[in-house]
Amino acid sequence: MLTVAKGANAALMFFLELGALGSVVYWGFTVSPNWVLKIVAGLGVPVVMAVLWALFAAGGGANATFPLHGIVRALFEIAWFGGAALALYSAAALTPALIFATVYVVNAVLRLIWNQV
Repeated sequence: MLTVAKGANAALMFFLELGALGSVVYWGFTVSPNWVLKIVAGLGVPVVMAVLWALFAAGGGANATFPLHGIVRALFEIAWFGGAALALYSAAALTPALIFATVYVVNAVLRLIWNQV
C-alpha cells in the first residue's frame, strides 16, 4: 500500500510541474490587452520556466543538467512553484492559487518523509 502511495505522490509531482507551467501560460495570456505582450508572456515565460526546471530540477535532479540538492533545491522549488501559485492568483483568484500551493506543500512534505527528493 505504501508503494502505491509513493507512486501516486511521484505522479502528483509530475502533474504539479505541468500545472505550474499551465498556470504561467494562463497568467501570460491574461496579463495585458496587448496581443504581442500576451504572446510573449504566455509562451516566453513558461519556456524560461521549463528550461530552468530542466537545467536544475528535472526528474528530482536525476535528469537535470546541473542538479540542485538540499536547501538549494528546496529554495528553487519554493520559488518555482510559488511563482506559479502567484501567477495563478494574479490571473484567476485566490482559491485556485491556495489549492495549488497547498497540494504542492503536502506533496513536498511527503516526498521528504518518504525520501523521494
